[in-house]
Amino acid sequence: MGIDVDAVRAETPAVAEVVHLNNAGSSLSPVPVVEAVVEHVRLEARLGGYEAAERAEAAVEGFYTGVARMVGARPEEIAFVESATRAWELAFGSVAFEAGDRVLTTVSEYPSNALGMVKAARERGVRVQVVEDDAFGVMDLEALERELDRGGVRVVAVNHMPTHNGLVNPVERIGALCRRAGALFLLDACQSVGQWDLDVERIGCDVLTATGRKFLRGPRGTGFLYARSGADLGEPPVVDVSSAHWEGRGYRVREDARRFESFERSVAGQIGLGVAAGYAVDVGLAAIQERVGALAGRARQGLSQVDGVRVLDRGAERSGIVTFAVEGASAEGVRAALGRCGVHVSVSRVWNQVWEREVAVDEAVRASVHYFNTEEEVETLVRLVKER
Repeated sequence: MGIDVDAVRAETPAVAEVVHLNNAGSSLSPVPVVEAVVEHVRLEARLGGYEAAERAEAAVEGFYTGVARMVGARPEEIAFVESATRAWELAFGSVAFEAGDRVLTTVSEYPSNALGMVKAARERGVRVQVVEDDAFGVMDLEALERELDRGGVRVVAVNHMPTHNGLVNPVERIGALCRRAGALFLLDACQSVGQWDLDVERIGCDVLTATGRKFLRGPRGTGFLYARSGADLGEPPVVDVSSAHWEGRGYRVREDARRFESFERSVAGQIGLGVAAGYAVDVGLAAIQERVGALAGRARQGLSQVDGVRVLDRGAERSGIVTFAVEGASAEGVRAALGRCGVHVSVSRVWNQVWEREVAVDEAVRASVHYFNTEEEVETLVRLVKER
């Protein structure tokens, strides 16, 4: 069944005022998410934070069941974290590396994740290796298999969809290779959660991290971490009274994914993120993926026909992120001009491409569509770029 676009737009009031094509940055939350967050903040104002949290216990638990259902996991495998970067750092930091352990990653890795790997190399003697791309710009599976066969690989860290390009890495095939080799598979799904139909069992990842504010349409300052039960993850780099409890003069860390959580958090944000996950499931993740793909394809086709515009996306399979450059204009200038017309896009800069060997441009315009966007909005983008 397709998406009732009019219905989801009715629950996204901002679309009456703007054309929001910055969903890879921060999407528009639907009314049920906003109401859930505001309702809990008001409850805290009436009762106090601790008392409000106690009363909202069922809604908080709904976050774990909702996110687990969305990604095909179990509730005990889900942790609430304030951002995708924080979730990734906690998971990567819990790996008991030994000097000489190898970490394999992608050319298109997210800069914050790359920094974490370089830090581990400096402090723990880890060897970080970037696996080359194939002809389409995604991780070369034959090269990955060769490196895994060499041995000594502790972690394979991959982003499903990079932030600066529309390509999609073949994560299911990567997962199969990691399982065969016995390597931990850490998947950054920051840009894919909420726009693609994901299943952690099908993918075969040991860890999946994501934010709430992008395609999932949740509140800012929220994210989650999936940690497969039985995955070879050690103690988190930071523990508190939420993730561990005292035993005599020592302590014992929780065994489920909540060992990655902190006691202090935004309960309103956590509830809102759970509602956002449920909303995405109700709209239909397969239908969302299909519509986002169709709208992005329409944008690429239209922009590629505009004189002086170069569409930069790579990959045999592509996401809802559309990047392009306009001859004779800076990406920031194009973004600002579109913004004055009520069209929201973003700019992807060269620092988003830390390990790219050949960078086509220093910056690009990034338009990222979502299922609540319309074909007419995509045509508006193309028309305004053409009229620049």
